[in-house]
Amino acid sequence: MAVDYAVIVVYLAGMLAMGWWGMRRAKSKSEFLVAGRRLGPWMYSGTMAAIVLGGASTIGGVGLGYKYGLSGAWMVLTIGLGLLALSIFFSARIARLKVYTVSEMLDLRYGGRAGIISGVVMWAYTLMLAVTSTIAYATIFDVLFDVNRTVAIVLGGTIVVAYSTLGGMWSITLTDMVQFVVKTIGVLLLLLPIAVIKAGGFSEMKAQLPTEYFDPLGIGGETIFTYVLIYTFGMLIGQDIWQRVFTARSDRTARWGGTVAGTYCLVYAIAGAVIGTAAKVMYPNLASADAAFATIVKDELPMGVRGLVLAAALAAVMSTSSGALIACATVANNDIWSRLRGAVVRDGGSGKPHDEVKGNRAFILIMGIAVILIAIALNDVVEALTVAYNLLVGGLLVPILGGLLWRRGTAAGALAAVCVGGVAVIGLMAVYGILANQPIYYGLLSSLAVYVVVSLATPPTDAAVLAAWRERLAGRGAPEAEESAPEPATT
Repeated sequence: MAVDYAVIVVYLAGMLAMGWWGMRRAKSKSEFLVAGRRLGPWMYSGTMAAIVLGGASTIGGVGLGYKYGLSGAWMVLTIGLGLLALSIFFSARIARLKVYTVSEMLDLRYGGRAGIISGVVMWAYTLMLAVTSTIAYATIFDVLFDVNRTVAIVLGGTIVVAYSTLGGMWSITLTDMVQFVVKTIGVLLLLLPIAVIKAGGFSEMKAQLPTEYFDPLGIGGETIFTYVLIYTFGMLIGQDIWQRVFTARSDRTARWGGTVAGTYCLVYAIAGAVIGTAAKVMYPNLASADAAFATIVKDELPMGVRGLVLAAALAAVMSTSSGALIACATVANNDIWSRLRGAVVRDGGSGKPHDEVKGNRAFILIMGIAVILIAIALNDVVEALTVAYNLLVGGLLVPILGGLLWRRGTAAGALAAVCVGGVAVIGLMAVYGILANQPIYYGLLSSLAVYVVVSLATPPTDAAVLAAWRERLAGRGAPEAEESAPEPATT
């Protein structure tokens, strides 16, 4: 394993070095949180693909392939479809808003009264997403170094928190580009063909496995529909995804770069399912489907290659974890703490100038420590992630898409939709169980019904607010006072 260890150590050292480089570049709020809104199409595509394809897409995607065959690709396919929908239909408008958070968009659209409640919901979602990504370090470091769960979480989490705190979005962007390349080589170019060859090729796989393993809908129509509701719609509204859209240097970059990333996700989904199917032929009696990835890597790959593929899995986890961490800290600081601090100032508190970069860096560090501690204490990752996505989609999907698509939507309707949808999801999870499908179905329907009824029953949004909203959607009237001097765009 010495060669494999060397590959991993070099990779981790590189991540920290890029964090240090990013710290030297991130001199303003815009640079720190959204990379100065200067990413070109290639870097934007790579970083967007990196953040959406995390440990669940890699280790979990292979596990679903092991359990269900080719139809196990549907979870990651719905993620890719959501990214495609976001990029084609909404990303250009989102990028032109020149905001930092989803809640700021809601404030602009509805007149400044929807932000803090939506901020709390979004903060809870991004926190749990960061926690579940951090827990995934345990699986990878256990294979690498045979360390216990707590040490693995602390080791992986500390590295992510360090480079994210140092350089913010610039550090995360640079590390994500490296992680994108490593994932492409490790999973698509190495593990996929090796797994198929070791399993005897597709003809042998078909001979050894039941026919339902090769049925595109074998996982079940209801499961696919639920994946669409949770992951496809989740891609449309998540702060972690929107914050990457904000980094695009132009509408065109956001649209076409995101389309390339979404297409890459579809390929990655099929690759994971095929690897899992091949693992089922080689190891038909694994105790856990999620162990398929680590088992095939550990037993079937030569040294050096094994280290690179494990680095690819580590890259997948780290990219999602760092993206969720900066999103969580951005929401906590800009949507929750800054509002509370503003209220204190209005009530006679200190009005001293506030260092935006220092403040956001402190919040990343605080949230990162909290994420590591919660990850150590938490056991059931699937339930935590399900709660996060149910709250996000059930509470925020309707007011966000309603604000973008329906002129008649009002602040009262948006607040009612957030509250009723969120409470309905929580209550129904208590009744039906956290992993049941009914909470997201009925939560979304109740949120939609309340949004429409309350919006129609209340006065329309003020004409001046809508006029300012249209100006921002058109890319005009967006103050960027904190921007540093323009630099050549990054490709």
